[in-house]
Amino acid sequence: MSAYTELSEYIAEVNDLLNTISILNWDARTQMPVGGTETRGKQLATLSAIAQERLTADRLRSLLDKAEAEVGGLPPESTERRSVEAVREASELFRRTPPQLTRELANLRSVAGKTWAEAKATNNFAHFAPDLERMFALNREFAQSIGYAEHPYDAMLTLYEPGMTAARLQTLFAGLRERVVPLLRAIVNSGRTPRTDFLEHHYPVELQRDFSLEVAQSFGFDLSRGRLDESLHPFEISFTRNDVRMTTRYNPRFLPTALFGVLHEAGHGLYDQGLPADQFGLPTGTFCSLGIHESQSRLWENQVGRGGPFWDHFFPRARQAFACLRDVKPGDWLFAINDVRPSLIRVEADEATYNLHIILRFELEQALVSGDLPAGDVPGAWNEKVQSALGLTPPDDARGCLQDIHWSFGGMGYFATYTLGNLLAAQLMEALRDDLPGLDDDARAGDFSRVKGWLNDNVHAHGQRFRAAELCRRATGRPLGHEALVRHLRARYAPLYGL
Repeated sequence: MSAYTELSEYIAEVNDLLNTISILNWDARTQMPVGGTETRGKQLATLSAIAQERLTADRLRSLLDKAEAEVGGLPPESTERRSVEAVREASELFRRTPPQLTRELANLRSVAGKTWAEAKATNNFAHFAPDLERMFALNREFAQSIGYAEHPYDAMLTLYEPGMTAARLQTLFAGLRERVVPLLRAIVNSGRTPRTDFLEHHYPVELQRDFSLEVAQSFGFDLSRGRLDESLHPFEISFTRNDVRMTTRYNPRFLPTALFGVLHEAGHGLYDQGLPADQFGLPTGTFCSLGIHESQSRLWENQVGRGGPFWDHFFPRARQAFACLRDVKPGDWLFAINDVRPSLIRVEADEATYNLHIILRFELEQALVSGDLPAGDVPGAWNEKVQSALGLTPPDDARGCLQDIHWSFGGMGYFATYTLGNLLAAQLMEALRDDLPGLDDDARAGDFSRVKGWLNDNVHAHGQRFRAAELCRRATGRPLGHEALVRHLRARYAPLYGL
């Protein structure tokens, strides 16, 4: 047996452990009774510790040494060499992380998820504050353990967007904000507002589910290898490319919540279902980064799902499904779902204001990770940021700093990947249109196979073969920037608002 094959089998077993952790997390957020929180936290802590032991074992180090010598002569972009390199990186990261810290974080994620949900439901930030303070304290400890170049936030980004730094994000986000704010001002000053009353009507949940799944399947989401469930906060998680789970939440009086939630999560699901089967269990068989992952969800949700050609096909189907839309004009519907107005809830924000929600979270996270902002001061700091960025003041913490689940599971650094995804989605769509003329005609016919096929070939099939920056360059022909997203926003909103 070659050293590379032996290493692959070893890592595949570790991958089984990690997938088991994912299954328990999915169950905790969808099916588990609340009484199971404490024991589930202990189970996750145990499995996380075992996975860390496997990833830091002397045997793995020996296998890596042998495999590196064996594949060292292959091209840097070869799947074998890249897999060995990625395993080495993961092993070294876990070696620098104290095992007790891994256990504490795994246990706290389970407990904090419960207290966050309770705090949000009762609008009681004080109930969540101790767990939040502890979560950021443990993450600061993690940052010190693994090290960072300039800011402890860089260590957080390592988990989600390897190679990215807080300084690079500040540059990207500043450029985007500089161009988006004048666009928002022009939209507000246009004096145009869409009719939106029909969005808040009676939309039976079962019909919402059926319609949303119809759209997801038209994109290419395979229900024989995936499913849709309900959760407090929408998410997608995969255990293998053949077992991909989506969730959404339903509002029986507001269709866009579930509909665009499913379109978003279906984009994630298509990525995971499209990963290379022959690399299963290896880094080259898993997603590149969360920013790349978010580019897939944002492309399907926004670039495709909020476009006129898409609704030329699907609005007649929506009228059939929902009686309240029978007398609504297609143009009114399109304007309503692309309405631009500052709002409090990130997941319901329009494309133009969404990234301002992310930037304020990015700024708060840096202060929290560095320790400059105590967790107990989050509500006040949050409200000040929202007022500055969006001109609104949250009436309560449930619609303010408690609206997102991310900090309860330790996702510091996660939010930034949403805007990275928006930036890349716009660049990918421009590349798609350059390579595949006639995509709007395909959409009007309800045919998205060419879009899915191009993404399969240019993004999904590579797994972690390339780092995110290189994958972006190969797929779009240029480094990541804000220009394509600004062009997209202007093209979308200029006809609606007469700009």
